[in-house]
Amino acid sequence: MSRTVYVNGDYVAEEEAKVSIFDRGFLFADGIYEVSSVLDGKLIDNAGHMARLGRSLSELKMARPCSDDELLTIQKELIKRNNLSEGVVYMQITRGAADRDFNFPKDATPSLIMFTQEKNILNSPNAAKGLAVVTLPDIRWHRRDIKTVQLLASSLAKQTAKDMGADDAWLVEDGFITEGTSNNAFIVTDDGQIITRQLSNDILHGITRKAVLKCAEAAGLTLIERPFTPEEAYEAREAFSTSASAFVMPVVKIDDHILGNGVPGPVTQKLRELYIAEAKAAAV
Repeated sequence: MSRTVYVNGDYVAEEEAKVSIFDRGFLFADGIYEVSSVLDGKLIDNAGHMARLGRSLSELKMARPCSDDELLTIQKELIKRNNLSEGVVYMQITRGAADRDFNFPKDATPSLIMFTQEKNILNSPNAAKGLAVVTLPDIRWHRRDIKTVQLLASSLAKQTAKDMGADDAWLVEDGFITEGTSNNAFIVTDDGQIITRQLSNDILHGITRKAVLKCAEAAGLTLIERPFTPEEAYEAREAFSTSASAFVMPVVKIDDHILGNGVPGPVTQKLRELYIAEAKAAAV
């Protein structure tokens, strides 16, 4: 059955959804996006995603298409119309359609699209077995804190990892891991310290990352925010990534190095359980 999607004020069947060939998201990747997970028909961490959406719009000097309340109404309507119990709602805003010019148009109306995707998040097979990742050079632009639609470099890295027989890639710049292709990266040391790179323009300010750090702190775990090298990751007791569409995802192999016993570790499993419980309790 066809999904109902949202395009610039209208709910339409996905086959009928259209945007202009002059949309700047299509021509210049001049757009931003957010992905909110859905469990039991409710949105997870949505307030955080809306706050980051606002920051991305501000950083790119892009106008809002509507208020946060209106965005929430559309999200919930799509969940209802598509009978979505578990999955994600994708939202994208571009600067709008205008004749092709590198300079920003003065009179373009922002474009807003949304759609849903069914996804097995809670019982993902990867959460049970863990991921294998490879390290690759980070060739992305240097405003990774803005969640833009220019994802070709990340897509190339993810495809390279797949071609190498891995599940994903962790990206390396100046000898240190920045993050995954679509997630934040963590390691757990032999003495139980959880290490993840500090916030800056070098990484996305992950909403799930923030929530998981709160869970770790509440559980009395030791947190250190600093860069770490691939060599440190090879020697880690555990590793994991965080993202809105996968929550806390164990990593059991980095390049040719097996971590721990090659299965998801106890710290990772505990944080996944804690995050899911907190997320469900606060869902809207």
